[in-house]
Amino acid sequence: MNKLDMKTVNITAENITKIGELFPNVIVESENGKTIDFDLLKQELSNEIVEGTKEKYQLTWPGKKEAILTANTPSKNTLRPIREKSVDFDNTQNIYIEGDNLEALKILQESYLNKIKCIYIDPPYNTGNDFIYNDNFNKTKENELIKSGQISDDGTRLISNNQANGKYHSDWISMMYSRLKLARNLLVDNGIIFISIDDNEVDNLKKICNEIFGENNFVGCAGRITKKSNNKGDYWAPNFDYVLTYTKNIDGGEGFLGGINYNSYNLIEEDGPRKGEKYQLVRLYMSSLQNRNSEQRFWIDCPDGSKVIPPGKTFPPERPMLGDGIWRWSRKKYEEEKDKIVIKKVKSSNLLNQDGKPAEWNVFTKTYLKDVIEKSSAKPNSFIEDYINQLSSHELNKLNIPFDYAKPTALLKFLMGICKINSDDIVLDFFSGSASTADALLQYNAENGTKAKYIMIQLPEKIDDKKEAYSMGFRFITDIGEERIRRAAKKIKKETNVDIDYGFRVYKVDSSNMKDVYYKPNDLKQSQLELFESNIKEDRTPEDLLTQVILDLGLTLDLKIEEKKILNNNIYYVDNNSLVACFDDEIDINIVDELSKSKPLKVVFKDSSFKYDNDKINLEERFKKLSPETEISIL
Repeated sequence: MNKLDMKTVNITAENITKIGELFPNVIVESENGKTIDFDLLKQELSNEIVEGTKEKYQLTWPGKKEAILTANTPSKNTLRPIREKSVDFDNTQNIYIEGDNLEALKILQESYLNKIKCIYIDPPYNTGNDFIYNDNFNKTKENELIKSGQISDDGTRLISNNQANGKYHSDWISMMYSRLKLARNLLVDNGIIFISIDDNEVDNLKKICNEIFGENNFVGCAGRITKKSNNKGDYWAPNFDYVLTYTKNIDGGEGFLGGINYNSYNLIEEDGPRKGEKYQLVRLYMSSLQNRNSEQRFWIDCPDGSKVIPPGKTFPPERPMLGDGIWRWSRKKYEEEKDKIVIKKVKSSNLLNQDGKPAEWNVFTKTYLKDVIEKSSAKPNSFIEDYINQLSSHELNKLNIPFDYAKPTALLKFLMGICKINSDDIVLDFFSGSASTADALLQYNAENGTKAKYIMIQLPEKIDDKKEAYSMGFRFITDIGEERIRRAAKKIKKETNVDIDYGFRVYKVDSSNMKDVYYKPNDLKQSQLELFESNIKEDRTPEDLLTQVILDLGLTLDLKIEEKKILNNNIYYVDNNSLVACFDDEIDINIVDELSKSKPLKVVFKDSSFKYDNDKINLEERFKKLSPETEISIL
C-alpha cells in the first residue's frame, strides 16, 4: 500500500537526480542534503579549464568542522559505579561502561591517555539499515539525560541512517570522526587499532583514519571471509569484510606476529622458574637432518638404564656416515639444557637402543611458546580465512545469549595475538555490542597465561519487545553484554580452572555529581545561595564522588579501593596511599593524625564537611606538619 505525499512534486530534486544520471561526480552532500557542485558541472560542460574555487587535496564533508568541535568540546559528565551489576568489584581490573561512547571517551581522556595497547571496534557498517549515533541535540533542560549519555525518552540515542538521507555518508563520517579522534589519544605509541568494516564505508573510513592517525601509520587492510557460501546480492555475492588497521606511531611499532600454531602448545610447565608457561614437545631426532658431525650423534641415557641413539650404521666414537641419524642438538647443548629434555616411553619409536633394536623410549625437547614469540619473524597473512561469522553464532548459542552479527572470539584472539597483547596491556572496544572482545580477552588470558585487562563501552540501547532477547528478560543491549561476560567467565573457569581476572566493574555515564553552582557560581543571586548549602547533588553517593575524583585526578578505574572506618569516619584508600578520600558530612579534625601515617599523595574532602573555615585551615596546617608532601583538595 502506498502512502500519499499530499504535496506537489519537488522539481529541484528531480532536476538534481536527472543531472546526477549524466554526471554522477557533480552530486555532493551539503548541510541541506544532496546538491550540485556547480564548478564541477561547469567543467563537465566546458572544453577549457574553468576558473573557480582553488583546488587542493583534502577530505571534507558537511559537518566536518562540527565533528572536530564535538571531539574537542570538554564534558562535565562523569561515571557512576553500579556495584549490583558488577562481578567482584573490589578486586577486578576490568571495566564495563554503559553510555554514549563519545562521552565515555571524553571522560577517559586524562586517566587513560597513552595507556591503551589495542583498540578493536565493529561500528555500524552504514548499509542503510543501521543506526548511528546522533550528536546534534539542543542543550535544553529536557535533553539533560541525553547529553549526560543516558537514554532518551524513546529509549535510544541512535538514529536510522537511511540511504535516502541527503547526508547519508556525511552523518556516518562525522559520527566516526569525533570518536576516532578521541580514541587515538588513548593509544600507547606502539598501540594498534583494528576496525571491522564492509564495502559501504571502507573508502571513507580509510580517508578519515589517514587524517586522524596519519597516512604513514596505516598498517594495512586485511580481508576476512565472513561466510563460506552466500546466494545474496545482484552481482557479487558478498562473503567478506575488512579489518582496517592503524598504529599510533609506525616508528615505535613492533610489527605483527604470525605463523605460530598456538594450539600445538598444549602443555603447561608445572614447576621451576618457567612455571605456568605453555610449551610443546618436539622430537630431538628428525630424519630430515643430514650431516657427519659426530657431536650430534651420541648416546642418551634413559630412565631404565638403557641408551638410545638415532638410527644408523655407525656408533660413537666412530664418526657418522652420511645418512646416519643425528640429534638436532650437539652434545654440549644437550648437557647445558637438560632441563628442557623429556624422555618418554612410547608405543613406537624411531630410535635404536644399545642392542641396535627399536627402542621403547623417545627423546623430546620443550619448546616454550614465549621463546618462539620472541624469536619469530613470520607475519600473518592479510587474507583471513579461518574466522567466519558462523563461529560466533555457535559460541553464543552455547552461552544461550541472543545476539545477531557478533564477531567470533577466534578472530579477536587472532588480532590480540598478532599485536602481542601482554599482561600489562589494556584492550578497548567502544562499540562493544554483545561484548565479544571481553569474552575473547578472557579466553586469550586463559590460553596464554597473560593478565591483560579490558574496557568495554556500550550505549544502553533498548531492545525491541518483538526480539527473542526481550522474551528472555533482556531489556537493553548492555544487559546482554554484561550477562555474556558473566556466562563466558564461568565457562572458561570451569573448563580451564586458570587463575585470571573473571570480574568486571560496571560504570554508567551520567551528569556531574556537582550542582551548577559548583561550575557557575557567578550566575547565582545572593538570595539563591541558601539553596546550595552543599554543592553536591542530593542523589549522589560517596562512591559516586570517589569515582569522579579518581577521574579528575587522572587515576585509572582499575585501582584497588579499600574502605576503612577511622574515628567514626568512612575513609577510602585508592591504590594504597595514592589517594585518600572522605566524604562524610562531618569530619573529626583529629583524623588528620591517622591519615598522615600512610603519607598519602593526595587527600580529598567535601567542602560542606567543615562547618567553619578555620577547620579547613587547621586541617591544612596539620597535614603540612605531619605529611608535607600530601596534596589536599576540597570538593
